[in-house]
Amino acid sequence: MININSLRIIDLFAGCGGMSLGFANAKLNIIGAVDNWKPAINVYRKNFTHPIHNLDIGDKANWKFIRKTKCNFITGSPPCQDFSSAGSRNEDSGRGDLSIRFAELIEYIQPSIFVMENVERYQKSKKYKQVIEILKRNKYGLTEKVFNAAYCGVPQNRQRYICVGVFNGADHELLPYLNAGLSSKPMTVRDYFGDSLNIEHYYRHARSYKRRAVFSISEPSPTIRGTNRPIPPGYKGHPSDTAPINSKLRPLTTFERAAIQTFPSNFDFSNETNTNLEEMIGNAVPVKLAEFIANAIKSYLQTHNAVFSWLESAKLR
Repeated sequence: MININSLRIIDLFAGCGGMSLGFANAKLNIIGAVDNWKPAINVYRKNFTHPIHNLDIGDKANWKFIRKTKCNFITGSPPCQDFSSAGSRNEDSGRGDLSIRFAELIEYIQPSIFVMENVERYQKSKKYKQVIEILKRNKYGLTEKVFNAAYCGVPQNRQRYICVGVFNGADHELLPYLNAGLSSKPMTVRDYFGDSLNIEHYYRHARSYKRRAVFSISEPSPTIRGTNRPIPPGYKGHPSDTAPINSKLRPLTTFERAAIQTFPSNFDFSNETNTNLEEMIGNAVPVKLAEFIANAIKSYLQTHNAVFSWLESAKLR
């Protein structure tokens, strides 16, 4: 039986804290975090009272330190750039190996539960098959699902693969809890902000002029990436743009993009360069997506514990 009150969660590849904040909002006990990019660590420390440790998860020598925390729940978002449609798509460039290290760390520590997040196309990779093999041989029941964050309280079309593993659990057993909270319609930028942005349309730099770049606040934002550029002089517009290029059209600001990632307005991003901020915001797990996952796990544990307690009491009758 896994008691919610006894959970001790470590957030690996924590970045500036999207996953941590979502789990904290769900009233789950985060005891610490790990990352090895100093700018993100600096931001994390400003916003949480528990420690974040500057460690390279790829170095197995650091794993003993993580085990000493006596964590029994691990969350992690191994770098996704090697699998992303916006990245290099070269899963052998080095960062892709960190998803293997994450699975091996799960094997080493044997937490009661873990959550792993990555991009949608991660399931098409060779690393994915290796990771699943490691987790299955260690007796983890796996619930896997690709979420569009727009159906989880995030005003953004962001497809993310989520895997929840329960030690000695059954495959797919959390699906009813994950599906139960999904919205019937995607959240739009207007749904989230109302009219506070004072715009109806905005520019988001596309990777190619073959794609549209102007979006309406009456639809979910496209995926927030780690770059944010002004309208280039050569952009003539796209047939699918929701408005023509004009002097009032602008990109979203860094902090508007953080808000679309559902970081609250009081989250402290101060004293960091714009380039670093854009990267850490683009790489973050949306806070409300993490909170959605955390609440589904809470519901599962509460139901699981209630059934266990009923069976135990029935044995005594």
